[in-house]
Order: sequence, then structure tokens, then C-alpha cells
Amino acid sequence: MSEPWVGGEYGDRGRCVLAPNPGIMTLDGTNTWVLREPGADRSVVIDPGPLDDTHLDAVVAAAGEVEQVLVTHHHIDHTEAARSFAERMGCGVRGLDPDQCWRADPLTDGEVIDAAGLRLEVLTTPGHTADSISLLVAEDRALLTGDMVLGRGTTVIVHPDGDLGGYFDSIAKMRALVTDGRVAELWPAHGPVLPDAAGVLDHYVVHRRERLAQVESALKRLGLSADDLPPDVAEHPTLPRQVVEVVYSDVDESLWGAAEWSVRAQLAYLRDR
Repeated sequence: MSEPWVGGEYGDRGRCVLAPNPGIMTLDGTNTWVLREPGADRSVVIDPGPLDDTHLDAVVAAAGEVEQVLVTHHHIDHTEAARSFAERMGCGVRGLDPDQCWRADPLTDGEVIDAAGLRLEVLTTPGHTADSISLLVAEDRALLTGDMVLGRGTTVIVHPDGDLGGYFDSIAKMRALVTDGRVAELWPAHGPVLPDAAGVLDHYVVHRRERLAQVESALKRLGLSADDLPPDVAEHPTLPRQVVEVVYSDVDESLWGAAEWSVRAQLAYLRDR
């Protein structure tokens, strides 16, 4: 049985404050990351999380003065408290999607954020969602991954906002940072910190390729091939569920709904590749 995750301090700049919202999709809860340059009085807060006073008070205690709030993507367990927390702290909110921004401009790919003495590099990493970003903390050789990489298991790709082709491209982008020696560990938005960035990212690709092969095998059992898939296969009323029943037969049925989301994305990928 895995050890419970409670957050904590990582590198010289990272502090994870765990939100009290555990669940099937949120694992141990949402990780709110507080980044502070050593010796600085101000910080940057990533993914303030849910509207929970106890959690937000803990974030304030860890953060002190806050210069910016950033969000890794639009899902509510990351963003629900973003605006109210920013109002409380007297700063703005930035994300890739303009709809997630408040009193601040959207983030851009490759942008270097200089805030509170920190330097953070923005990487657009679509796949889990279209607006997913990751943040490179170069001095700690750490990459904040949002939900693109989880501390336990693998992420869900929900069609149509999630896209498997974009996911593979984003994992390759992350892996290149490891190869270049710029990243050694991953700081996810759910679950524990991952010290073996290379091993985790390689596992993610292998796992997803294996799932694709299983989906193709399931299609054959159903008398179909990727070439037979219609243009609207991801919205097909019955086929994704039929594939889930074959591929995920050994998985608790309570998880089949989430599995079907991923299967829809996999079918769309197989149709278009």
C-alpha cells in the first residue's frame, strides 16, 4: 500500500499545500504549489484549488505576500478559488485560457515569468486539456506538470478537450527537458512528487501505447479496424463502451466512466493517425 501524500517542501523553492478534496479523480487531493525564491518575502501560487477556507488559510500561511496566481488548466478543482484568493492577496490570475485570467494577461508558450525573484518558464503542454501548461523551475531542475503527469497512476484524457496526439507531443516536450539535463523531478498537481522524471515519462508513453494496442485488439474482436472507424467515432453512442468492456474488464466498473472518456480520445487518435 502506498504511503499517504501530505505535501511538504521540495527543492529550494517549492512548497506543496494539499487541498482536502480527495476523490477518484483528484487522488489524495489537489496540490497547491507555493514557489518562493530563497530569502524572498513574496511568492507565486499555482492552482489555489477549491473554495475551502481552511485550505486557503494554509496557503496564505505558506505563501506570505503573493505576487501572482497561476493556473495550470481550467478544471474546477484547480481554479475554483483562484479569483477570490487573488482578490484576497491583491494580485492577478494568469492561465493560458483568457477566461481563466483576472486583472492579468494570458500566459504564452516559452514565456519566462520573473516574479517575486523567481524565474519560471511556461510550456504549453496540451493533452489532458487544450489549455494545460507546465512550469519549469530551472534552478531546482523541477517541472510542475499540472494534471499532465500525476503522482499516482496516469492522467485521464477526456475527448474532445483532451487530445491524445497533443498528449504524446507534450510528453515528448517534457522528456526533451530531461534529456537536456534541465529537469530531474516532476511536481504534479495530484499525488506525490516524482523524483525519476525520465522513468515516469517513459512509462507514460509505454502505458498509453499499450492501451492503444489493446483498443485496436478490442476493435478486432468487435469485427472492426482503425480504417473502419467513422469520422464521428468519438461521439459514437455504443462503440466506446463496448471497447471499455473488453479493455478494462479487469478494472472496477466504478472507473469505467472515466475509462470511456479516454477510449473516446483513443478512438479519435486511431481514426486520424
